[in-house]
Amino acid sequence: MDYTEAWTVYSNSTVTGPEEEPEELCNLDPNPVEAITQTYIHGIICAFGLIGNLLVIVTYIFYKRTKTMTDVYLYNVAVADLIFVVALPFIIYNEAHSWLMGSAVCKMLRSVYSINLYSGMLLLACISGDRYFAIVQARRFFGTRSRTLIYSRLICSAVWVFAVALTLPTLIYTECVEEQNLWAGTVTVMCQLSFRTSQKAKLMKVLVPSLQMAIGFLLPLLVMVFCYSSIVYTLLRAHSTQRHKAVRVILAVVVVFIVCQLPYNVVLLDHTLSLFKERSCDAEKLKLKVLAICRSIAYLHCCLNPILYAFIGVKFRSHFQQIMVDLWCFSKKYIYSSRASRATTEVCISGFKTSDASNNMSSFTA
Repeated sequence: MDYTEAWTVYSNSTVTGPEEEPEELCNLDPNPVEAITQTYIHGIICAFGLIGNLLVIVTYIFYKRTKTMTDVYLYNVAVADLIFVVALPFIIYNEAHSWLMGSAVCKMLRSVYSINLYSGMLLLACISGDRYFAIVQARRFFGTRSRTLIYSRLICSAVWVFAVALTLPTLIYTECVEEQNLWAGTVTVMCQLSFRTSQKAKLMKVLVPSLQMAIGFLLPLLVMVFCYSSIVYTLLRAHSTQRHKAVRVILAVVVVFIVCQLPYNVVLLDHTLSLFKERSCDAEKLKLKVLAICRSIAYLHCCLNPILYAFIGVKFRSHFQQIMVDLWCFSKKYIYSSRASRATTEVCISGFKTSDASNNMSSFTA
């Protein structure tokens, strides 16, 4: 999310008198090559995120009869990521073209990323907490986790409400703003944060990214580090042949989270701290370029979540294989003749029932 104007006045020299030339305008628009490259990257993220999160949702709804707390959290993470990847093409369009869809859609578009950030990151923290209680505190909570499934739904509801509440500043202050491109001689409509007074602009341009960094990154990171370090310690003490694989999976989860989110948050923090300082045009161009790259890396997390939290699990992979079999069977129904179609339908129904029969597994994340 960008917090700067497309056109800003920067000082490259000291003004010594009234006869000096006025400060030159700095064009912060990305060059065409960078814009096209970023569009392709976002398109790939959108495609893989759409497929992966849809598979998680389909598995949860149609192929998972017994649902655990982690399953509920995973389902909500997939929903949050799916909402974001569906909105991503509109975000790409807004960055490259004049906004034509009105103020209401503009507000919804700018709010989607914020809601996804807060809800997704907090739900990942909930998953780490659930695994902490299941492994580290297993004896204390033995026999009670299956009866607390309702609490996971309440926690998810609370996370969504909290995410929407934190997104209210973005929702309120996002507007369609006309910007004049002095180099091209055109006027474009941009969907971005806009403020009536400079005091409010200073407050919100610091408050919004600060909340994102504190609640959308630091809080989940601290929870994940505590929970997963305790889990790793417990697993290393246990005499289990699967402990090394479990430790590798946990390390992968933490490393991917840090690699995807840390660079963007560090750059965003530096960018926020320098918002109200005088910057040279070249330095600002470089900073915005790095911010755009780190933001794209952060977007990657929405298509990596299904792999890290679901596809790694043996039980989920078995459901995924059954989905592929069922899709193949049902596709043959529309290709072959009516006689072959009837035979194919019987196979598909049999396969689907087999999938249902295996739904007694406790979690597709294991």
